[in-house]
Amino acid sequence: MRVSGKLRVPGDKSISHRSLMLAALARGTSRIEGILPSADVHSTAGMFRALGVPIPDVTPQGMTVTGVGIDGLRAPNADLDGGNSGTTTRLMSGILAASPFASRVVGDASLSKRPMHRVAKPLTAMGARFEFEQGDGLPMTVHGGALRGLTWHSETASAQIKSAILLAGLVAGVPVEVHEPAATRDHTERMLRGRGIDVRSEGNVATLLPGAELRALDTRVPADPSSATFFAALAALATSGELEIEHVLTNPTRTGAFLVLERMGARLGWEDMRDDGGESVATLVVAPRRLVGTVIAPHEVPSLIDELPMLACVGSRAAGETRVSGAAELRVKESDRIATTVHNLRAVGADAEELPDGFVVRGHDRPLAGRVVTHGDHRIAMAFGILGSLPGNDIEIDDPDCVAVSYPTFWTDLDRARA
Repeated sequence: MRVSGKLRVPGDKSISHRSLMLAALARGTSRIEGILPSADVHSTAGMFRALGVPIPDVTPQGMTVTGVGIDGLRAPNADLDGGNSGTTTRLMSGILAASPFASRVVGDASLSKRPMHRVAKPLTAMGARFEFEQGDGLPMTVHGGALRGLTWHSETASAQIKSAILLAGLVAGVPVEVHEPAATRDHTERMLRGRGIDVRSEGNVATLLPGAELRALDTRVPADPSSATFFAALAALATSGELEIEHVLTNPTRTGAFLVLERMGARLGWEDMRDDGGESVATLVVAPRRLVGTVIAPHEVPSLIDELPMLACVGSRAAGETRVSGAAELRVKESDRIATTVHNLRAVGADAEELPDGFVVRGHDRPLAGRVVTHGDHRIAMAFGILGSLPGNDIEIDDPDCVAVSYPTFWTDLDRARA
């Protein structure tokens, strides 16, 4: 199989969410270009509309948001629906915790099973009150109000928990400090600083100091590195050709999967590196080469947590063994991604073994065939879609439409990338 051409994958999901949130909370107008028009981002837009912010249709061609200020949200008249989006629900929890009203938050069947107590715990310590109707998932009711400052030592390295605390501090106007066991995505810190907020980062500690006004700011959302990973993997697994993926976010907290692909043998390079709105971007150029298995250590996991299903599929075609540990967080994603990935690899004829906090995949070159059960998980569908596109493989995806959560045009782009 040959790959060729240039591709622009959709806008980064993390930055798309935060661009909408900060535009809604600022005073004045913010223009957002390149936003990801996915189901998850629509969930964020829908929540803010329910809170009284006039969010227009979400379109990558450009949208203008008129913010209401950090004290301008109003009590919702109905449930706030997080859809399938953990990012929406957890980050909005911080904003809702500092708002002077109660909000009931619901989600789809998958999101409702995901743990929310981990974000409720620090927000409760700040003075908010949470009610859970079943376990520690959704539905939950957030009783917000005046909050106190907080120094929080997080047990889990989670950008969502950190961001919820920072946003709570922003809206409440109180100082917060978050200590993490490992570095996580720092988009919230960068984007708040770009809008005039005093946020300081030192090692694995993020600190927000109140006092400054959140400014409106135009944003051009770079291409999502998690989405780019699927096509980097396609090019690495091809037999010939070269694929260029344009305007990819190269924030070092997000590029772990590319480093692993390069370590496995892929020919990978960056061109036209530049700064764009406080984030670094570049064109990623990938070409095939013989791949070998690798070990992905726990300290690498935060920078590639969403890409692990794809890397497992790459490992199934690489010589030797690929082993991942320290990734127990995968069990509480849209699906139990450890169990789902391993089960599906076995179902199509790959050699895979489940570990409590990861997996082992042993590669071979025999054809793979079978039906993949995604459990509605977009990243599972795309990872096995790439694997199924390789010559000789015959893999059926049970729910191909679930890719709309993060990459609505995935299947069209996959057809275009294969020469």
